[in-house]
Order: sequence, then C-alpha cells, then structure tokens
Amino acid sequence: MGKVILAYSGGLDTSVCISWLKEKRNFDVMTYSADLGQGDELEPLAERALAAGAVSAHVGDLKERFLTEYVWPLVRAGAMYSNGYLLATAIGRPLIAFELVRIGRENGATAVAHGCTGKGNDQVRIETTIAALAPEMRIVAPLREWEMKTREEEIEYAERRGIPIPVKKGSLYSYDRNLWGMAIEAGSLEDPWAAPPEDAFVMTANPLEAPDEPEFVELEFADGVPVALNGSALGPVELVAALNEIAGRHGVGRLDTVEDRLVGIKSREVYEAPAATVIFAAREAIEQLTLGRDLMHFKRPLSLKYGELVYYGLWFTDLREALDAFFLRMARHVVGTVRLRLYKGGCAVVGRKSPQSLYKEKLATYSVGDAFDHSAADGFLTIWGLPVRAEAERRERIEKPGR
Repeated sequence: MGKVILAYSGGLDTSVCISWLKEKRNFDVMTYSADLGQGDELEPLAERALAAGAVSAHVGDLKERFLTEYVWPLVRAGAMYSNGYLLATAIGRPLIAFELVRIGRENGATAVAHGCTGKGNDQVRIETTIAALAPEMRIVAPLREWEMKTREEEIEYAERRGIPIPVKKGSLYSYDRNLWGMAIEAGSLEDPWAAPPEDAFVMTANPLEAPDEPEFVELEFADGVPVALNGSALGPVELVAALNEIAGRHGVGRLDTVEDRLVGIKSREVYEAPAATVIFAAREAIEQLTLGRDLMHFKRPLSLKYGELVYYGLWFTDLREALDAFFLRMARHVVGTVRLRLYKGGCAVVGRKSPQSLYKEKLATYSVGDAFDHSAADGFLTIWGLPVRAEAERRERIEKPGR
C-alpha cells in the first residue's frame, strides 16, 4: 500500500475520490486543501476528509501568497482568456499543484491525485504543473477511470458509504471559489439558451435589485497593482475582500459566456468576479494615462499570450517568467488613482490621475491655453504622406500607361 496526496476541495467529487482511492487502488489517502479565500466552507474540510477515510488532512492558508505571487502578475499583464474570463480558477491551480508536490514529498507520497474531469481544463493545469515540478510522481485521476457518469450517481455512491458531502440531489450547481472570483457550473447552466437562475449566484447581487444610488470608489495603484481603496492603504487580501463586498453589492462582475476549453470543446461558463472586474477596469485606465502608444500596442498580444499560458496550465515555464519580466518593467509607470462608479451591474471609470501621466492638457485642449504648434502639422503630413503618394503615382502609371 502506497501513499497518495489528493487535492481536496471538500466537494462531491473529491469526497468520493477518497473512498474510491482506498477501495480501488489500495492507497493510504492524504488530503491537501488550499485556502485561497473560499470563506467559511473551509472550516470543516479537515474533519470531512478524515470522516471520508483520509489518514491525514492538511489545510494551508495561501491567500496572501495567491494574490501577491500569482494574481498580481496576472493583473500587471492585464491577462484574461477568451472574451472576458478573468482566470480566477485557472490562476489558483499552479499554486495548489505546487503545494501538493511539496507536502506530498514531505510526507512520503509517491502519487498525486485530483478530482478533475476528463474533459475539463483543470486536469491539464494540475498535471502539467506536477510534470514541471515532480516528473517522478505518479498521477491518479479517478474521474477519468471510474464508471460513474453523473453527479447523481456520485451522490448515491457517497450516501451508500456514509461519506459526508455538501450537496444533495436537489442542489446540482458546482462551485469553485477563491478571492479572485467564482466559477459556477452544472445544472440548468449547461443549456446556453437558458438564463442563469438567480439562485446560482453567490458573490453578486441581482443588478436589477442592486442599490438605486451609484457608489463611487477610488483605487490607488503602485507598480501596476492596487495598494489602497478609498484612500486607505490595505494589504492584498483585505483590499480584494473589501472590493468584492462593495462591487458585489452592486451586481458588478458577472460573466455569462461560451468558452473554448483547452480540450477542444465549447462550454457554457458562468463567472462572478466583482473585485477583479473593478481592478482590471482601473488598471486599464491608469495604463491609458501613463503608457506610450507603442508600448500599449506591443503589450496587447503579450497579454493575450499570458492569459493563454495561465488557462493552459503553463505557469511554470520559461516563457511565463520572461513575460513577467517585461510586465514588471512596464508596471513601474502604472502608478496613480482611479475613480469608478458602480451602479446596477455596471463599472465605469469616471476619473484618473497619476504623477507619471503622459497626458498634457495644454496640448490636448481646444480652449484658451492651447500650446500645440498647429503649423508643425504641415511638415509632418508631408513626410507622413510620402509613401502613400509614391504608391498613388505607381498606380497611376500602371492603370494609365503613356500618360
């Protein structure tokens, strides 16, 4: 009998995994649960794992590290995936896998197990990270092997064995939450024609029922990441938690999209990310004020690539580290304060200022005090138009020879 360390969320899948790994693979099962800001649901995790048959249960508080070492680089990069997914679930996976390997090695595990499905993205993120950090460790993926096909079958399996689980047959949504956001799946959400029911949302109020008065918030940035909220300096965990509460109260941060999974299928995905939505909007506003045109244009495809690396599970790669160096260098100019209006699900930038601003009112204004030398445009346009004129003359020669 060997030892396996299981990434344990406390949910249905991983609770069933403990019993299955014992019965079918004869493993002594250790569990690891990462606290990335899930909230109260973490409190009974160790007890639940032991009750399900684990020989030991480990819970690690990774909230500060999660934000500073993983989310903040994502913010500097301005990285998202597809048409707006802010990568809340994806960015947590490399950290979880890192800790699985570390704690597994310390406690004599020869294998790592997870509760990811065979058609999801998380199996790629977890296993690719393990391959990068501990290629000698065996990987066991029960959901790719067992015969159960539905959540209802798993619930019945758990009930027959007395496994404590946090869901019942009437509650079939699947949640994955951390400080950066929430992914909501299963149930009626699998029908892309059906509107997400209000009872599926956890972090955000119904925008139609949100306060009738807008709320204004101010975010201060230094080196590309937020450091203060409404004039008060806060640590990353406190800032994101406070902003989640404020923006969530106004229904900000919902996303309903059809996403292209790494494995090649399209999937209807519903997300909540109140703090992340506000932070991304504010960061973009500061960048518009402080970064030059060429740098902004060059950054965009790199941001897209960074988002893909996170989504595809390629965090521990030379490419990601090289991109981090670029974004960190660029972020030294992303300094300043942004004022945003939160109202009925909307997040709008209404003001921005920075000591490193490239904006000069005396050049941009059309009012008294305009300092722009309009006569300089004549020579500029002559030079700028030279290649266009040359092409026009060539076209004239080809289309109308002899003239």
